[in-house]
Amino acid sequence: MNEEPSRNLDGSDPNDAQAQAARRRVKGFGMHLIGYFVCLIVIVPLNFWLFPDEAWFLLPLIGWGSVLAVHAAYAMGLFKLFQR
Repeated sequence: MNEEPSRNLDGSDPNDAQAQAARRRVKGFGMHLIGYFVCLIVIVPLNFWLFPDEAWFLLPLIGWGSVLAVHAAYAMGLFKLFQR
């Protein structure tokens, strides 16, 4: 029997090095996103409980969120424009 190797829906090889790197980038971004939300779930109530008059939770929300946005762009492969 001549079996054809498994392919993705778009016809690419699932074991391709580029595909593996893309999966690794997306998985890393997912872990980063989970960590972001877990920390914010802890930080926001803690802020309102300890310092109800000061909204300091906005600093990590915006600061870490902007780094997360850059990581999302990297995971989607938008930085390939700057590679040779």
